[in-house]
Amino acid sequence: MSGFRSHDGQHSDRMPIKRSLDEKKRLLVQLKEQQALLKPWVAEGVKTSLAKRISDLESELRATARR
Repeated sequence: MSGFRSHDGQHSDRMPIKRSLDEKKRLLVQLKEQQALLKPWVAEGVKTSLAKRISDLESELRATARR
């Protein structure tokens, strides 16, 4: 085996990345820009995945704004 195994506490432990509100807003803008720049021949799975990430982020930001 290679020496690339993760150890407890590493960022690669399949744990969600904790982002601040500003980072989430910036990420949302970047994702929307990427979606707008997608070529027509991009796989449907990529388009769906990107749309899901955008909607998840938007709902997360809405939930944060309600608090």
